[in-house]
Amino acid sequence: MPASMKKTVFAGFGGQGVLMMGYVFAVAAMRDGKEVTYLPSYGAEMRGGTANCTVVISNEEIFSPVASSPDIAVIMNKPSLLKYEGVMREGGTIFLNSNHIDRMPTRDDLRVIRIPAADIAKKLGSERVINMVMLGAFAVHTKITSLHSISNGLSEIMKDGKTSIMDLNLAALKAGAEYILKGD
Repeated sequence: MPASMKKTVFAGFGGQGVLMMGYVFAVAAMRDGKEVTYLPSYGAEMRGGTANCTVVISNEEIFSPVASSPDIAVIMNKPSLLKYEGVMREGGTIFLNSNHIDRMPTRDDLRVIRIPAADIAKKLGSERVINMVMLGAFAVHTKITSLHSISNGLSEIMKDGKTSIMDLNLAALKAGAEYILKGD
């Protein structure tokens, strides 16, 4: 694996915006000129079923979209933590939606970033943007792509969406980023 390659998994229940997080990240990195693969997966029932996606980003050609031993995981619920903590690369980073996950990973070789995403989203007026809070925190912490690129990717994807929804999503990205920057 090239040193510049980063494998990320986004995981949670259907309806939590997991696939959207990965897709926005992939589009942003593509627009930054990176090589990108995006591989979504979800259970038979969308809302409430399991959903995850893997995004591989590199400065060089990517030969497989499969992200075995991910470097980074953005985990939205406890079942996803149980599923992915065991396959993470040694020394990897897990972003946990701490409002919905009441335990820490059992492995002590992982860096854990706890984000109270539901609390942050509630302050913005809608729990529907928990995914964007997590994505903002992820972007600022990892620096794989910039918050500006993430915002542009979101704008590109939602170009036909309502302005009020777009504004709320951008506010959530910013709030997640600020949470990391404050060091809370």
